[in-house]
Amino acid sequence: MSLRIRRATAACVLFAFAMVLPTFSQTWFRPKITGISDARIRVSAYCKAHDFYSEILGSHANCPPGNSKSEPGGSMALWTGQWITLNMHSFYGPPPYRNNLLEMIGFYTDSAAVLRKYLQSQSIEVGEMTGQKPSFTVRDPEGNLIEFVEGQPRAEEDRPPVTPARQRRIIHAGFVVRDRAAMEHFYKDILGFHVYWHGGMKDSETDWLDLQVPDGTDWIEFMLNVPADVGKHLLGVMNHIALGVPDIHAAAKQLLTNGMKLTEEPQIGRDGKWQLNLYDPDDTRVELMEFTPIEKPCCSDYTGPHPKP
Repeated sequence: MSLRIRRATAACVLFAFAMVLPTFSQTWFRPKITGISDARIRVSAYCKAHDFYSEILGSHANCPPGNSKSEPGGSMALWTGQWITLNMHSFYGPPPYRNNLLEMIGFYTDSAAVLRKYLQSQSIEVGEMTGQKPSFTVRDPEGNLIEFVEGQPRAEEDRPPVTPARQRRIIHAGFVVRDRAAMEHFYKDILGFHVYWHGGMKDSETDWLDLQVPDGTDWIEFMLNVPADVGKHLLGVMNHIALGVPDIHAAAKQLLTNGMKLTEEPQIGRDGKWQLNLYDPDDTRVELMEFTPIEKPCCSDYTGPHPKP
């Protein structure tokens, strides 16, 4: 074989190898995760739940026609572009999911496809891409269903004009955590969440660990030290969502005007923020919370920016 032919053959082999190499060596990087997109809550009676959440969100408490036992479910949009879905379809599903009525939490990402590839590269089992807005689901180490939706929160200048009674947005969601180390590895090491605040009923204990999304101000809350034999009501207290409000007392007054019976009064939490606990007909807690603290929190300082209206 002549020198010219050998050189040409070697060049072809190198070119083919270079074309194949990226397939084996490509590194996937995590795209941005900017905030909470949605929450899906299981309910036993759609119209009762719809009226409850309508009153909280400042809209008409009239269950829309067509939602009956044969067609139970629907989504309610917030002025920020987030949404809350009420779902009856899996209310009588198999355990353990039957007991957790906070069925799913969604997060915005700037690329669902890339995030899905990134999680696969971390040996995380992921669902298929679905929806008009590209999205997929994954279960965290404790089985909570997490959705990632391509998009971003609606910018302030793009939000529709609404009354103060409708200025609500989802700022955090919480759920019971048993294996803190595994959950921190998933959310902190893999997804890039970081500690926002932690505290407890006593200054020396940590009952709540707040992890903020890597590229925004919303957070998830680990509810720690919960008894293994937790009952339905306490589980509903722990597995919850929180809606940010500009003024907790104005929000409470509006709810009373709307005819809602409050079972608790506004109070300042251990995190230094005004809050008010409400409970839907199935005991899932909906926490109203002011965006910023009015006093120094217990146990630890805040390590990230506070959400805004």
